[in-house]
Amino acid sequence: MSADWVVKRLDDVLKLEYGKPLPKEDRDDNGEYPAYGANGIKCRTNRFYRNKPSIIVGRKGSAGEVNLSADKFWPLDVTYFVDYDEEHYDRMFLYYCLLSLKLQSLAKGVKPGINRNDVYAIERAFPPLPEQKRIVAILDEAFAAISQAVANAEKNLANARELFESYLNNVFEKKGDEWEEKPLGQICENLDSKRIPITKAKRESGDIPYYGASGIVDYVADYIFNEELLLVSEDGANLLARTYPIAFSITGKTWVNNHAHVLRFENKETLQFVEYYFNSISLEPYVSGMAQPKLNQKALNSIPVPLPDLLEQKRVVKIFNALAKEIQHLETIYQQKLTALAELKQSILQKAFSGELT
Repeated sequence: MSADWVVKRLDDVLKLEYGKPLPKEDRDDNGEYPAYGANGIKCRTNRFYRNKPSIIVGRKGSAGEVNLSADKFWPLDVTYFVDYDEEHYDRMFLYYCLLSLKLQSLAKGVKPGINRNDVYAIERAFPPLPEQKRIVAILDEAFAAISQAVANAEKNLANARELFESYLNNVFEKKGDEWEEKPLGQICENLDSKRIPITKAKRESGDIPYYGASGIVDYVADYIFNEELLLVSEDGANLLARTYPIAFSITGKTWVNNHAHVLRFENKETLQFVEYYFNSISLEPYVSGMAQPKLNQKALNSIPVPLPDLLEQKRVVKIFNALAKEIQHLETIYQQKLTALAELKQSILQKAFSGELT
């Protein structure tokens, strides 16, 4: 590090000012200015609180997240915005500096929050303004390349998933004439009556998975089921948004609460066939309720399932399983790339703020 770098506490370099609540009547989807929450733009408005670009730091909720504003904006009350001496510090240099600090680690409390005094106590070395601008130019170029690589990896990941979904849809749409359509209730046994909410159970920590609408919720010491079953989410909001798996198979000792339907099939192939089918269609027509939409048992049992004979089920499931395994392999590769790119960003930032970036 060059001798002209000076170590300073952050409160000697910048100030974290509190954001301000934005009344509901001032929020406008077509508003001219962005309103920032803890993790980026939350809404828009035709009012602004800060009349020039700044840096926004999440104060509560997504505490420690760092975002840039390009123009006039409104920082909401769950944020801090940065004030600094523009004659001595470059905004982008301070932005990269805050990114390098991983401020999320300072968050405390049930609803994570950051105390600005904890940020102020951090010490960092700062070079003169011309050197700050030189480092920013290098970081901008490096981060632009990384962002493009991330976008490519995320696109490839999405394409892999779309390929699998497209194949599923194609198989079920072009079903053979010999396939027989049956309501779900005729091809499986519903075990919903055996479900018990965890609040009624003896709550002890253990290694037995406790399932809810979207997968494992917790691990407990007791179990209800000990077999291979299919769970279907009862949560209507989840089914409509398809945010989480809507149908997933489980096996072995498990506890299931009353947010997932529990189905038992005569054979593994039919279970897997129905799992793939449910994950290829929309269950929206079977969801009812406005305030708290749900897929009730009666509606679930009425869903028609196109079903070939067992031999064809086995053949189709074998193909699906092989393709799913390949897609999972691709997803692992792309996730590893995304992790490596995130680590590369931190490595570059570390070099930048230790004076090693040339």
